[in-house]
Amino acid sequence: MLLKVLYWTPRVVCLLYIGFISLFALDVFSGEYNLAQTLVALTMHLIPSMLILLALVIAWRWELAGSVVFDVLAVAWLIYVGDFGKSLIITLPLFVISSLFVAGWVYRRKAESS
Repeated sequence: MLLKVLYWTPRVVCLLYIGFISLFALDVFSGEYNLAQTLVALTMHLIPSMLILLALVIAWRWELAGSVVFDVLAVAWLIYVGDFGKSLIITLPLFVISSLFVAGWVYRRKAESS
């Protein structure tokens, strides 16, 4: 039972987080852009969501490697923003998701060895 919880929790949390981050892209529809400009702006705003989705795809197959990718994304965002306090809402969930993938990997390894 715990193995299933540790398997699905990081994946579901990550999908919810991608949905949350993607909501920020909706602000492109408030401007007065033509269709091409809107599509370009929407694509640019969805780049973080796409990167997190790519990390999830990696982590879905290789939990430990995916955990490293989530950590790299979080640290890259911290460096990009340059302010820990302002970027906490973005980086903290990435670190939590990374930790959940590691916990699932460790628990699965222990279950397989016993």
